[in-house]
Amino acid sequence: MSDATLVEPTRRDMLFIATSAVGAVAGVAAVWPLISQMNPDAAALSLASIEVDLKPIKEGQMIKAKWRGKPVFIRHRSAKEIADLAATPMASLLDPQADAARAKNPEWLVVVGVCTHLGCIPLANQGDTVGWNCPCHGSQYDGSGRVVRGPANKNLAVPAYSFLNETTLKIG
Repeated sequence: MSDATLVEPTRRDMLFIATSAVGAVAGVAAVWPLISQMNPDAAALSLASIEVDLKPIKEGQMIKAKWRGKPVFIRHRSAKEIADLAATPMASLLDPQADAARAKNPEWLVVVGVCTHLGCIPLANQGDTVGWNCPCHGSQYDGSGRVVRGPANKNLAVPAYSFLNETTLKIG
């Protein structure tokens, strides 16, 4: 047999356990608000995605929507415009990208309306092409948001978007 003796817990042991438990709860209670404040607030979450009704946009027309504080150009393109953009030689573009890769539905183009040179807002139908022209430094984008000329060297960004149905677009 062993000579092990059982030691009865003392009052001091119980006080040590109770004090440790209260300290742990107080530590969690103190840290919780610090971690919780790192979550995005309701205003930021509301900007995460937007829905746009496409019904009022006529063929050849463009609208501007605001998403995450940036303008988004949504253009309803005609069949002729789509054919012309598909026929554009890639060698003439500064950032070659096929039109089909930029538009999920060829009839609708969705791009972030911020110039890739210095962050200006390009103006619609102001350049040599049907597209956008940056008034600050002269960068020109075609009807697919691809940079054609100027100091900008990247195409207008295409945000994450999807079509909820034939007349509703969800950006974000």
